[in-house]
Amino acid sequence: MSVTCGVECVVVIGCMRWAWKRCTYVGSDDSASWPLATPEEFEPVPRICSLILAVYETDVEHPQYSPNIDPKCFIKRVTYQKTNGLAPPYVIYIDHEHKEIVLAIRGLNLIKESDYKLLLDNKLGMQMFDGGYVHHGLLKSAVWLLNEESETLKKLWIENGKEYNMIFAGHSLGSGVASLLTVIVVNHRNRLGGIPREKIRCYAVAPARCMSLNLAVKYADVINSIILQDDFLPRTPTPLEDIFKSVFCLPCLLFLVCLRDTFIPEGRKLRDPRRLYAPGRMYHIVERKFCRCGRFPPEVRTAIPVDGRFEHIVLSCNTTSDHAILWIKREAEKAVQTMKENNGETITTPPKVQRLERKETLEKEHKDALERAVSLNIPHAVSNPEAQSHSEPSHIEGEGEHTSETRSQSSSAGTNWNQLVNQLLNESRNIRTVSKVAREDKDASQSGTSLNIHHAEVQSEKGKEMEPSHSKGSAMRGACALKILLRYEGFSNKNTIRVNQGIPPAAAIQNHSKRLQRWLPA
Repeated sequence: MSVTCGVECVVVIGCMRWAWKRCTYVGSDDSASWPLATPEEFEPVPRICSLILAVYETDVEHPQYSPNIDPKCFIKRVTYQKTNGLAPPYVIYIDHEHKEIVLAIRGLNLIKESDYKLLLDNKLGMQMFDGGYVHHGLLKSAVWLLNEESETLKKLWIENGKEYNMIFAGHSLGSGVASLLTVIVVNHRNRLGGIPREKIRCYAVAPARCMSLNLAVKYADVINSIILQDDFLPRTPTPLEDIFKSVFCLPCLLFLVCLRDTFIPEGRKLRDPRRLYAPGRMYHIVERKFCRCGRFPPEVRTAIPVDGRFEHIVLSCNTTSDHAILWIKREAEKAVQTMKENNGETITTPPKVQRLERKETLEKEHKDALERAVSLNIPHAVSNPEAQSHSEPSHIEGEGEHTSETRSQSSSAGTNWNQLVNQLLNESRNIRTVSKVAREDKDASQSGTSLNIHHAEVQSEKGKEMEPSHSKGSAMRGACALKILLRYEGFSNKNTIRVNQGIPPAAAIQNHSKRLQRWLPA
């Protein structure tokens, strides 16, 4: 009897402890250890929010939500009737004062069936994109938007001396479209006139979880997520379609998700390649604190988190209201004003030096986040994505006849973004298949099978494989497969791989495993 009572007491105490921790968990805990943002890097956010609100306006000549917007600077306004439900409404705006070309996309419209169809079209985990996983419906919407507006954006950028920044922005549903659109553009900058990567920026306001963790960290230098305090959407791993199908019983859904995620280990979440996350660098606006009444002057914290990336639902009465774009705009304006006042009182170095130092800090934080992702064994994470990003456009365009054919089609009928994205999808699918085979061979090698590596060089130079004593096509396919296999065998940082003298790469791999036959030349 006493043993039973003791067990019951332990269970009750454990449940009470869990309930206390969950009920006292506040949004500010997610970013408690993050450094504060600077006014220079956060200053564009209120302006971007105003442009997103302009999409909601019925009359831009007499705006209700965006009084500081110049109606003459609108290049294009697209409504639901023009998108045919394939993308949310958006505007293209040129800001000559700040030298920006802005494509702003609105959020979810609860009374539009097309938005729900967009959310429901999610083949989660069915295909890879750019080495990771993304929301399928949002990706299709981003591709459609690029097919419609890429020539307009390219023309605007060239006409303004190739000096303006290209800004993609969105709220809620639109943030996911803008983020994936940015990923595509970054990989195909030559299709927009060769715009440099540093001139491309994305602001995802109240972002949806739209990409896997490796992609979220990889593109943190160009994508910025703006989150207000307790906003539920960046914290909810539940698929977007389930969230908005349950929007009228959202508190119940959030409580169940909170309860479920409590018992999922953090390591298991990180190792799930199909789990989607909010994209890029995080900017967390904090205005409320635990056990304190009212709102405080907002402060903005920023980081590129890898583990602990807004993984806990906050059970508060502001969970849904913090998702509103109007509240985010108001609090962002207050935060910028507060940061400028505080910065003016403590400034000790010239502004140019401050900007240079901050730029170096941001680059270092991005590099550290990439290395952190690799050290945690995040699926498909890479520590140096820059080389991969530079090689992708040339790989996709191809060589010889394929390149000339693609360029002729682009010049005559504009860029076919569907084709480019499909090639990225096919490339990612091939990488996934080779990775699976390589892991199987790694398990086999640990049980006694080994690959002897000795003579005859296969060198890698700028992504091109060369084999002097065999046909070029055979050497390229064989060496590529061997290189991928050896990366999983522990030779990831080798630029020169030696195989048995007189045995081509194809034969070496064939001796190691017959399962790689599909990748070898006939």
